[in-house]
Amino acid sequence: MKALILAGGRGKRLDDLSENRNKCMIPVKGKPVIEYSLDSAARTDVDEIVIVVGYRAEEIINRYGISYAGKAVRYAIQWDQRGLVHAVECAREALAGEDFLLLLGDEILVNPRHQAMLDEFRREDVFCICGVLTVANPENIKRTYTLIKDDNDVVYRLIEKPRNPLNAFMGTGDCVFRNAILDYTDFTPIHHERKEKELPDLIQCAIDDGKMVKSFLICDHYTNINSPEDIATAERLLR
Repeated sequence: MKALILAGGRGKRLDDLSENRNKCMIPVKGKPVIEYSLDSAARTDVDEIVIVVGYRAEEIINRYGISYAGKAVRYAIQWDQRGLVHAVECAREALAGEDFLLLLGDEILVNPRHQAMLDEFRREDVFCICGVLTVANPENIKRTYTLIKDDNDVVYRLIEKPRNPLNAFMGTGDCVFRNAILDYTDFTPIHHERKEKELPDLIQCAIDDGKMVKSFLICDHYTNINSPEDIATAERLLR
């Protein structure tokens, strides 16, 4: 099992904050935001951390080198920033056929439960587990995705950035995958507005092919960093 952290994008909505640095290196409560994901990965029993880098990749490589908190680190390059699914594809060789825990380099989770999610993945012998949380404000769900599941947490449908969320489940970028999820990247449709392949659509392709996907309550609070307002939200949550 490896951990895969996606940290290739610039984050244009952050304006001047990311003009001269990778957005994953923007400080939140005194440390680069990517370190929250690195810390989460390092607390699990994964064998290695793979980081996908792209925009200003040297910042991340020079800072973290080949190890972090006792875990080996290697890098994969996303030469063109074409979304999350493309970033996962860029890591194919580095993943070397192993299953993986996916995290994003620009997110904050409060009280994350990644090891418990890995334990559930192994115990249930499923194809994928999607990390979600329940939120009081459905407007937050419009920023990520939601899903439809049964009482046993079996997922049947994922909806990217829903205009009218159907429930209180907010999806995160934190998932556990069989390596065979890479077999579905070619079948994933390109989003008609964002012109890139979306993570929920990749997972939906596996569901439609009969693969078992479940959800897991991954944390208490969550935000990703796409605007200056998100930084303020993250710092408030971390208090």
